[in-house]
Amino acid sequence: MELLLNAPLSKLPPLPKICATKRKPLGARLPSCLGVERHDDMDVHKDLPQSMDHAPKEKQNDIWQLFTEAQQNILSLNKQRLTALEELDELKRENTALLDRIEQLEAKMLLNTEKEMDTLSISSELLLRIDSMVLSGMIDNAEASDLRRLVMNSRMSIAANLFQNTHKKDSELLVELRHFSSKSKKKGFHIVHISAEMAPVVSVGSLASYVTGLSCALQRKGHVVEVILPKYACLNLDEVQGLREVEAEVYSFFNGQLHKNRIWTGVVFGIGVTFIQPVYYSAFFSHERVYGYGNDFERFTYFSRASLDYLVKSGKKPDIVHIHNWETSIVGPLFWDVFVNQGLEGTRILLTCQGFDSQCLQRPEKLALCGLDPSRLHRPDRLQDNNKTHMVNILKGGVVYSNKVIVIASMQTKAHLITELGHGMEPTLAIHKDKLLIAPYGFDKSVWDPSVDKFLPESYSEEDMKGKSVCKISLQKHLGLTKNASMILKFQMFTWRTSRLLFGWLPEREFSLSSCCVAKIQA
Repeated sequence: MELLLNAPLSKLPPLPKICATKRKPLGARLPSCLGVERHDDMDVHKDLPQSMDHAPKEKQNDIWQLFTEAQQNILSLNKQRLTALEELDELKRENTALLDRIEQLEAKMLLNTEKEMDTLSISSELLLRIDSMVLSGMIDNAEASDLRRLVMNSRMSIAANLFQNTHKKDSELLVELRHFSSKSKKKGFHIVHISAEMAPVVSVGSLASYVTGLSCALQRKGHVVEVILPKYACLNLDEVQGLREVEAEVYSFFNGQLHKNRIWTGVVFGIGVTFIQPVYYSAFFSHERVYGYGNDFERFTYFSRASLDYLVKSGKKPDIVHIHNWETSIVGPLFWDVFVNQGLEGTRILLTCQGFDSQCLQRPEKLALCGLDPSRLHRPDRLQDNNKTHMVNILKGGVVYSNKVIVIASMQTKAHLITELGHGMEPTLAIHKDKLLIAPYGFDKSVWDPSVDKFLPESYSEEDMKGKSVCKISLQKHLGLTKNASMILKFQMFTWRTSRLLFGWLPEREFSLSSCCVAKIQA
């Protein structure tokens, strides 16, 4: 390799000269590789395909125009897509804002509901604590009445001022109550239910929801409502707030003797509830069921008498004692024959009947168990049964001895109820027809809620009733009624299962509007 690198370069031979005169033009001859020579007079485009040579220029223009239009369409679609995305983003922002607003309103509504429930609960608890003060001898009946009226008339302000004192002892709370002097101008009724049921504490039939719903509605109207119940072994105490036993001895009369009862108090949905538990007759309410035993008359007669004894002992002077069905109908005769002159002169009795099919017939001598005189009551105008004259009818006694009687019915008129649905009490109902009132079944939102019914033209609720007028107009159009038609609409709500049995021909979408069994009656 070194030899090659170091070897002297020899002189390269000179390149041959090209004569310019012999050179031909570049275009004189085609490359030899094509094997074709080009002559000067030959057309350069002679050998191109003839289809390109003869292609119409109009077609090329059309293709170019189509291409241009396609580009414009693509640009337009892209612009529309961008606009749609912007609108979608705007809708999302509006939806988010709307959801936030709904959450705020729901939170505000929940807060208001909680405040209202707290106010009712505190007021009811204060009333129960006043009862405890009377039973323990801390205050007399006169002062207890004044304190109860104070709580009833100043519910909002007293709840705001004393809510931190409810956990104190009775003696300390009494000092706070005595210092509280402001009174409300508004006066409400004091109503005490003596009932066998109350939802959700003990619920068997429609009575339970009726008592609870009515009590809550009356309290929202400014009235003070309490409920007295037997202390069943099967009670659901989950919704009872502040359940406590009153440390006092409360006795009631039964079967010729005074018997001790244990008294428990608590608050359910803002309603003060008192539970009466017999000591000697503890087996009366230790059963698994509420009804259906051979001694039902004795059980509920004991409870009815004990409830009235408790009212007198605690110094309560309610405006209305509300009793229900035959189970507490004996309160009527007991009140007017035994208790009315024991400080209850201003109290009146209201009876509600869920129907007349259950009346409870007993031998007259059994009335003496609760302190009644059988000879005074076993008469046609009092408790004697209209058909079995050797028996007394407890529900009849409730009708005769009550100031007003509410009958829960659906589509019946008072005349039809008296003549057709009295179950043997038609003569008694006819005599006392002026005190009879017909009331529809209560509204249960668990069965149907207009605020979430998708079949309604527009939903509505207790807080916002605007949609109801829209539904009314829609119903009028559906029935062919004019806006100011002189018509009465009479209807009955059924469950979906019942409506399908009765109105199987109705399509589902018509259920909310038509399956209420609407009947038009000329006014």
